[in-house]
Amino acid sequence: MNKGLAGCLVLGSVVLVILLVLGAMVVGTYNRLVSQNEAVSSAWAQVQNVLQRRADLIPNLVETVKGYAAHEKEVFEKVAEARGRLAGATTPQEAAAANAGLTSALGRLLAIAESYPDLKANQNFIRLQDELAGSENRIAVERMRYNDAVRTFNASLKRFPTTLIASFFHFSERQYFEAEEGAKEVPKVKF
Repeated sequence: MNKGLAGCLVLGSVVLVILLVLGAMVVGTYNRLVSQNEAVSSAWAQVQNVLQRRADLIPNLVETVKGYAAHEKEVFEKVAEARGRLAGATTPQEAAAANAGLTSALGRLLAIAESYPDLKANQNFIRLQDELAGSENRIAVERMRYNDAVRTFNASLKRFPTTLIASFFHFSERQYFEAEEGAKEVPKVKF
């Protein structure tokens, strides 16, 4: 065999192996990004699920309190408005803002309940309060899981050479579910 032809075959084989390795790397990286992106979407769906669970409990809580405190109409309206904003939220930022508003409104509602000893002893009210507390814990856990999935995905996007593949396939950073600015302040309840 001709030395020139043999050299071309060896060089061609080396180039082919390098291209196959690079192709496998690109496919593997793409598939990992897809999996991580889906994990973020799944975690967000679970956050929405637990937020909906809490939103579904609120009308029962409101109706129970209404029976005892019919003259507290403004508080009931604020709870309903906040619940509606949360149900209409489509992004983590909108959900965080709506969640902060709902938490504040619920704080006022529960403060009203403190003024009614008979209501505090009512078994339905106690059960609803326990369910709401359970929902709050679930929300905290699912928000943490969502933010962990976002952190993993966003960190992957920033690593080299993954960043090149991610930009080529139009993957972009996902947003964290962060608390609103005033969320650290305790709601002020005035009568």
